[in-house]
Amino acid sequence: MFGIFKRYEENIQQLEREYIENFVDAKSLLAYFKEETGIDFVKKEEIITVKLANFCKKRGFYNFESFLDNIKVDSFLKQELVDYLTVNETYFYREFQQIEKLVQKVKKSSKINRILCIPSSTGEEPYTIAIALLEEGISRDKFEIIGVDINSEVITLALKAVYRSRSLHRVPSNIKERYFTKEGESYALSNRVKELVSFKIINLFDDTFDELGMFDYIFCRNMMIYFDKTTKLKAKSILEMHLKDSKSEIFFG
Repeated sequence: MFGIFKRYEENIQQLEREYIENFVDAKSLLAYFKEETGIDFVKKEEIITVKLANFCKKRGFYNFESFLDNIKVDSFLKQELVDYLTVNETYFYREFQQIEKLVQKVKKSSKINRILCIPSSTGEEPYTIAIALLEEGISRDKFEIIGVDINSEVITLALKAVYRSRSLHRVPSNIKERYFTKEGESYALSNRVKELVSFKIINLFDDTFDELGMFDYIFCRNMMIYFDKTTKLKAKSILEMHLKDSKSEIFFG
């Protein structure tokens, strides 16, 4: 009989863990997110906690504890969370001087140059590189461009390659006319640029990142700001291990 009461109490405790609303402390959830992605929200914890609470409620969860239990076993829910917390705004021709430097290096090279953009976000950076190489008259068989991001939603948008005018505010008018077609209030990138870039959903800290191989040039801009010092050093080490040789280079920003 006592065993029955004990199981009853355990069931009640389990129900309380699952159905009593509690969105006060997100530290365990944020610690897990950092462990999985390297992204540290410690400086934005108060704001992120509110966002996480809204995210959980919309999906029928009553507290961070039960949500954390679920994302550890549900890869689709986990990817939803990653997508929700890692949306980065970017634009074409951002910090273009670094891309100009790359173009000149590729132009002087006699080999195929592999170029990685991580994070690639919605595609503005890798597509800018492709346009710059085309504008310099560099043959497409002299380079390969890969865009990588942890966020599946931005990769979908990158593949679609339709942008609002704010993403093109630094694009010269002649480039805009040559490589974009206006569609209502948006601009669609031409297929001859789109086909020069491939995109992949990959976490830098996952073993699958090694499958990308080695690169001549890596663009890693607007990623390190989300990492603490230890994670920055780890990320830098991983990227350096994927450089082909001493002439290869990483562009941070």
